[in-house]
Amino acid sequence: MNLPTPKPRRGRPPKVSRENHDTKAALIRSGLEQLTESGFASSGIDQILKRVNVPKGSFYHYFASKEAFGQAVIDSYASYFADKLDACLLDESYSPLTRLSNFVEKAKMGMARHHFKRGCLVGNLGQEIELLPESFRQQLITIFNNWQQRLSHCFIMAQKQHELSSSADCERLAELFWVGWEGAVSRAKLVQNNQPLDNFFQHFIATLPK
Repeated sequence: MNLPTPKPRRGRPPKVSRENHDTKAALIRSGLEQLTESGFASSGIDQILKRVNVPKGSFYHYFASKEAFGQAVIDSYASYFADKLDACLLDESYSPLTRLSNFVEKAKMGMARHHFKRGCLVGNLGQEIELLPESFRQQLITIFNNWQQRLSHCFIMAQKQHELSSSADCERLAELFWVGWEGAVSRAKLVQNNQPLDNFFQHFIATLPK
């Protein structure tokens, strides 16, 4: 006699599974805050755990090491930042160069909201690369290349709409933007105002080949 196959239970997922996901997400969020403010090398696991009241034993349940944790935090930030870029650079209700300006304005508001204590996690880590696990290097390079590709596409759209010279090297311009932008973000954190971001962007736009 064949027994009936048990039907899957409906309703909420198991509590333990949900709590595991929430704890891991909380740790990554805490890591984002800590590493963006203080960098990786000077940030201890205890500082990150204290922000979310998670015991150290739980940390190593989710991450094999501080290096693995750092990789997860970088990936999370890269995904978050790519979404922010796309929200601005793919917004067809604005011209391509205005989309870039909108990104700058939102970034300025974000820095002010956090009282200039946080900058760009990827840029911050790039500045301390010699102190970081070697696995971070290619991870950061890949992220920067991804941002450059997104911006290069925006510049290509600017060429099609005659905002930018058809002879402009869009990939080169995108690289120059991110190199300059990361420096401006670092200076804004130092002086605790947005003037370096304004100075950089105004100069960058003024020197674009029209």
